[in-house]
Amino acid sequence: MIGLLLVSYFSLAVWGQEFWDLSGDVDYLDPDSRSEFLRVPRQVIMSQRSDRKPHVTDFIVKSTIFSRYAFTAVSSTMVNRAFQPKNAVFQMQIPARAFISNFTMIIGKKVYQSEVMTKAKNSKDKIKEHSGKNSRDNEMETFSVTVSLPARTKGLFLLTYEELLERRLGQYRHVISVRPMQIILKLLVEIHLTEPSGITFLEVAPLRNSKKNSQHLEASPPPSTKINRTTTTAHIRFAPTINQQVVIAENGILGDFILRYDVNRELGVGDIQIQNGFFVHYFAPKDLPPVPKNVVFVIDTSASMAGKKIKQTKDALFTILEDLRSNDHFNIINFSGRIKVWQNGKLVPVTRETVRDAKKYIYLMSPSGGTNINDAIQTGSKLLKDYIAQQDKSVRAVSLIIFLTDGRPTIAEVQAHKILNNTRKAVEKKFCIFTLGIGRDVDYKLLKRMSLENCGEMRRINEDSDASTLLKGFFDEIGTPLLSDIRVDYSEDSVEYVTQTVFPNYFNGSELVIAGKLKNKTSDNLHVQVTASTSDKHLMLEADVKISDTRKTSNDFKARSKDAKLVQRAWGYLAIKDLLRSRLKSSNSKVKEILSEKAKNLSLEYNFFTPLTSLHVKSSDEQNHGFTQSVVNESEVNDERAQNLQRITKPESTSLRKTKKTVVVSKTSADGDPHFVVDFPLGKFSICFNIDGEPGNILRLVSDHEGSGVTVNGQLIGAPAPPNGHKKQRTYFSAITIIVSKPSRSYIEITPHKVIFDSRDRFILSCDKTIEVESEGLVVSVTAKSKVTVTVQQCISFVILVHQYKNPAPYQRDHLGFYILNKKGLSSGAHGLLGQFLYSAVQITETTTNTTRPARHRNQTEAWREGSEVSKGSAIVLHIKDRLVPVVKKQRRIYNGQHQVNCWFAKNNAVNLIDGSYKDYLVSHLFQTTRSANEH
Repeated sequence: MIGLLLVSYFSLAVWGQEFWDLSGDVDYLDPDSRSEFLRVPRQVIMSQRSDRKPHVTDFIVKSTIFSRYAFTAVSSTMVNRAFQPKNAVFQMQIPARAFISNFTMIIGKKVYQSEVMTKAKNSKDKIKEHSGKNSRDNEMETFSVTVSLPARTKGLFLLTYEELLERRLGQYRHVISVRPMQIILKLLVEIHLTEPSGITFLEVAPLRNSKKNSQHLEASPPPSTKINRTTTTAHIRFAPTINQQVVIAENGILGDFILRYDVNRELGVGDIQIQNGFFVHYFAPKDLPPVPKNVVFVIDTSASMAGKKIKQTKDALFTILEDLRSNDHFNIINFSGRIKVWQNGKLVPVTRETVRDAKKYIYLMSPSGGTNINDAIQTGSKLLKDYIAQQDKSVRAVSLIIFLTDGRPTIAEVQAHKILNNTRKAVEKKFCIFTLGIGRDVDYKLLKRMSLENCGEMRRINEDSDASTLLKGFFDEIGTPLLSDIRVDYSEDSVEYVTQTVFPNYFNGSELVIAGKLKNKTSDNLHVQVTASTSDKHLMLEADVKISDTRKTSNDFKARSKDAKLVQRAWGYLAIKDLLRSRLKSSNSKVKEILSEKAKNLSLEYNFFTPLTSLHVKSSDEQNHGFTQSVVNESEVNDERAQNLQRITKPESTSLRKTKKTVVVSKTSADGDPHFVVDFPLGKFSICFNIDGEPGNILRLVSDHEGSGVTVNGQLIGAPAPPNGHKKQRTYFSAITIIVSKPSRSYIEITPHKVIFDSRDRFILSCDKTIEVESEGLVVSVTAKSKVTVTVQQCISFVILVHQYKNPAPYQRDHLGFYILNKKGLSSGAHGLLGQFLYSAVQITETTTNTTRPARHRNQTEAWREGSEVSKGSAIVLHIKDRLVPVVKKQRRIYNGQHQVNCWFAKNNAVNLIDGSYKDYLVSHLFQTTRSANEH
């Protein structure tokens, strides 16, 4: 279940040695921006002055994962070396899906043990909205404890939490926060993983820092990481030295340690773990054909979406449309105060033409007005429901609405409960609604309930996050349905207290998890039946699972999980999540009360700190000295997962490395105002021309979509002309995009200050730093404040010069220059303003009133000289494709003025030189790849 993750700050304050108050106000932390963090010297022996906070002597995290269920224990020791009491802060970011199961403090010789208890009825919980300071997309919560540590005293803090790892995009991910806030002598992260079915994939990602997710430039595991792996087990150890810690982060905020892995799966009913009368059933079938989709995109275009949000949304939709399959159908609705439908009364099939037209529609969407959520959902629901009703019932498809907004309803119906009622009536359980909210101003409770009540999921996107990547990542998760109408049944009267067993859809890369109790613990078999619909047939899977066999699946699994009652705790965890989810969906107060009571009782039984319980701390003499309130918003379900779509975890096919390369620059280019130069090495001459476009125009420079799969577009920006110039304005390239569609689709957007490289992974690189990135056969090499070199499959190379001004004149703008370095991989069918000349035959001729004869060109210098000696009544013309183009001699300075080119210049926007007119090379958006009218 994807949905809202409320980042919480559990506040625990100590007022003296005996009284522990856990009821303080809620606050939100940004652990990466605290100005008071110590900068510890690099020496092995680190002295602490008496005016500093207590010193952390060790920070140890040990995690044990058995069959996806993770137990994590955190231990940290602090010493107050001062002669007066000091506040010690123990802070740990934990996964938002996890439940804290224990917290213990040992201050001096006194032990303070936590206990989960029923929350008092008069507990005044405040519903807190996420502040937006946590930039990791609500995936983590911060647990923080402030202790008054007596003089010359040691404090030990112990925290344990548990979670069931979710499978998303074909991988499980276990995240451990490593942020001790100081450089310390003993820092250790250790993970023991056991998967009885077998481990098929495992890797440790680079450390992820919340403020540098999108710019992480490391490709390998963190330094000192050691991995020992067998078929079914793995041991991962991360123990950086002081020097290694300082290299990573001098303030002790190292980042997130991330383990990613997947397990072996057999065809059939799935993997079932049974122990002590409890079972957990994991179902994730593979090798199934995708089920066609009927999807309606409902996009907020109110005034608040202006700027970065609408641009990123459009970018994501351009990519999503390209990923739709040929048997899918779709439509687009954008709403503000008014509702606009792209194709009235229908869904259209996915073709090159419909995708092209949809991109044009999206590109022209302009934010304005208020936010009419109710009518937008009603319009989308009617459109999709009517389309479903018209289709052949034998044709199986998954229908869904993807709804995106950045605000609360402000027009027409604005009451949340009425919008929800209207939505339920409109949907009638015919399809699912997936919702996304951007920023702080969204009614996330409304979006969460809307998605839960209509078999969908919700995702929250922070204001400062990369919405384009997260929206695309969200669609990737639901973009490939493999099954619909899934139902899981077990032997009649053999199980009880079973979690959700009916699922509307199963998406590729995810996993369905069911847990329950066995009624008859002595039974030898558990009959399992799974029914579902694939793209073309009804599927039924059955098996008799021998309970004794599951106990023998792995001796190590049995021995090491017996004491922990692994499967039982996993059932308790899932049952609580299921009850909280049902509680949120219910609109009946009596039903909500029953569900709350059940969830609370299970929380107390398993000692889980949940929205329905409070955490008490008792000293060693068993006296209760205070209480805490859960600050997790009770109106939200804290069992959702979150994915970081600014992925910095790089697969084996991706590498990053610093580089220093000498690049030979071709003369074939478009730079400056812009001035175009095309070199003809065989003829030993060059031609040049100008294009006087308008600011905002996007020019097609290279088009080889059908051949090599490469397309290059450039967008113009305007500037005033210099004084006494003949032009009214200048134009420069402010952005250049390189789109590669073969063997897989990748996008590279270059501006004078950054490079966005969106391939299998997404990179955001600064133009101010030298770095090289390689992924999916593409290499992007940045030379700081100088140029960006893009190499495609080692046979096509482009150089983009970066022109930056420290103190620009009024007519100067930071801009780009585009150079074709290696054309070898481009096909003979390449086109575009530059691409059409790469394989063209061009001849220089001299015309007179009587004759036309070829001009001799032993070299370019001689050609230039001959041109200067043309007699009166004659002219130099260029012969290309049966067209004669008058040209005059010209000089161009390229590559920041370092090279001078003698060229033959074609006037009037290259009329007759290029195919058609320059306006035929205008495209609607930077990522368009379709051909224009004159691109044959």
